[in-house]
Amino acid sequence: MTNMYADAAGLKEDETFVDILDELRDGWDLGLAFRHFNPQTYKGASPCSAAELNRAVLESHFLRRVATEVAVETGATVPQVKEEARVILEEMSQNLQLGVIRLMSFSLTKVFKRIFTSVFVNMDGLNRLQQAIQENPVILMPNHRSYVDFLAISYIMFTYDIPVPVIAAGIPLAGMHVVGEILRRSGAFFIRRSIGADKLYWAVLSEYVRSVVRRGFAPLEFYVEGLRSRTLKSLSPKLGMMHMVLEPYFKSEVYDITLVPISISYDRVLEESLLAHELLGVPKPKETTSGLLKASRVLQEGYGSMHVNFGHPLSVRKLCEGRINRCQYNLVPRDLPQTPSAQEQDCVSWVAHQVVRLQEQGSLIGPWPLMCCLLLQAPASALTGEGLPWPPLAGKTLWLRKLALDFGARLNWPAQSHNSDVMSSAVALHRALIRRKDGRIYLVEEDEPAGKRGFSPEEGVVRTAAPLLMLAAYRNQCLHVFVRPAALAMAVSVTKSTRRDELLAFFGFLTDVFSNEFIFIPGRSRQDFEETCSFLKKCGAVHFHQQELIVSDAGLEVFSFLQQLLQPFVDCYQLIFRHLCDEGVGVFTEKHFLPAVRNMATRLILSGDLSTYETLSSDTQKNALSALRRLEAVTKLRASEPSEYRVNTAAVRRISDILSGKIPPQMLQATPDARL
Repeated sequence: MTNMYADAAGLKEDETFVDILDELRDGWDLGLAFRHFNPQTYKGASPCSAAELNRAVLESHFLRRVATEVAVETGATVPQVKEEARVILEEMSQNLQLGVIRLMSFSLTKVFKRIFTSVFVNMDGLNRLQQAIQENPVILMPNHRSYVDFLAISYIMFTYDIPVPVIAAGIPLAGMHVVGEILRRSGAFFIRRSIGADKLYWAVLSEYVRSVVRRGFAPLEFYVEGLRSRTLKSLSPKLGMMHMVLEPYFKSEVYDITLVPISISYDRVLEESLLAHELLGVPKPKETTSGLLKASRVLQEGYGSMHVNFGHPLSVRKLCEGRINRCQYNLVPRDLPQTPSAQEQDCVSWVAHQVVRLQEQGSLIGPWPLMCCLLLQAPASALTGEGLPWPPLAGKTLWLRKLALDFGARLNWPAQSHNSDVMSSAVALHRALIRRKDGRIYLVEEDEPAGKRGFSPEEGVVRTAAPLLMLAAYRNQCLHVFVRPAALAMAVSVTKSTRRDELLAFFGFLTDVFSNEFIFIPGRSRQDFEETCSFLKKCGAVHFHQQELIVSDAGLEVFSFLQQLLQPFVDCYQLIFRHLCDEGVGVFTEKHFLPAVRNMATRLILSGDLSTYETLSSDTQKNALSALRRLEAVTKLRASEPSEYRVNTAAVRRISDILSGKIPPQMLQATPDARL
């Protein structure tokens, strides 16, 4: 069990990744499951069982107040409301049991040894976590890319004698026969996906979460992105749970809280095909036990390595210093329901974005995401037709590897293997998407359904789009490294300007428009711009003369790559702007919006007027709609069912014109972080 990566891979000196499966390959799986488990817990914890925790939640002054308010508002009696709260809590709460954890450990060891060549864990980060858990309540915050994420953290913590966490999970998992109860006894507590304005449910959930934190019942794990990312890139953080876990600190119920960002990276994701088809509008299969058993065929394939990087613990006390005035909470009783202040909301949002950025920076990038960046910049017709020659692709991948390191990336690139072998292994692992034949690379399109002859033109588009969206998902795993330089490259390309102030203005515009697409920390546009300039200067792509940014001869290749990297997202947003402006869309529902955009994109692809298959991705379409709502170019109509939106055509057209360069950067607002 050794560190597999050299300094050239961009790892820090204190990062030692160990393959935890190494010792288990020839061992007795039951030996791990029945090992002595004696974790060091939080020193300030009040020992209690899951039943005692539930009783404390139901008897809390906060829930009593809310129950009284709900009774008055609904006309029910207080005992009736309290009984409803008890039913909600029974549906929600975990029932963590060590015996079930042992069972899951045994099962996961079998599964992991079957599907992964290695499961690497950052041991220095794990040691820091072990110490942090003893000092303060700990919140584990992993990214979410696969269903495998769900119990992987618990498996690792059990293996290394660290208290097993309770985990926030979606309520559909609770409905799976047998499996749901196993997950509950493994520490999962279940949250409804749509809570809306259900005051009592919010109260039960928030009091349950706060009780876990302030009592130090166990480390609490949740996904700040809310959902599993179907595009394999970071999602904008959801702030509801984030606010709940921070509130005990805001109200001085605990001295401090420790947040631990965790970055989980995969060479290959089990759900790759499922994710692509969901993006193309195929409904997500319902989570059922029978569905899980049918999906067991994925265990017959290999998925390479999994990396789990436990980041440096973050003190909430230090993060929030100067950002929030906690004295305001001394003016009202702690158990009085309160609406979060604007300052509190801004602070929670800032912390959440910080965590997601740290998750991105802690992820390890293999050769395959870099290769996907390059494959997607080739015409789809070349990938499906004559193919791409292997030697130039391999050479360009090594060029991109160096660029990624210059931009601060952490790479999963085995130092002891020859570069050509590393890249060949990556292609072999993803043979379901790409095949290599006679020195050329070809896209593997979907097979024709049994009993059917030929494809319609529209079906042909989907046949090509599905593997391309899978390639795009893997490319997205490294986008966080390149997106800021890409925004600057796009600014240079669109504005044709060399003035730093004008490029900064357009850079700020791009980060504003695409802030639902990529993670940009609020208020950091100028700092991101300056850091990007430093990266590009470091790799020799630019030099500066007074207030001018000059692209060097060597930088032309860098800027061309970066601009093409961002172009699919620009194309998708421009397609949606065109749909809203030119199709006479005044009022629409999201239910009809997505199929209309997909149909328009399909027509344009078939006619040859559009070559970007990523415009078919429902997630990118939804992100564009969210951006337009945030920029107040689209507004949601109140009291409409289903939800309807009104288009401000002039505002949409202005954003489109800025993005295409029809409006010069001099006319943009001086403050790059200002709303358009």
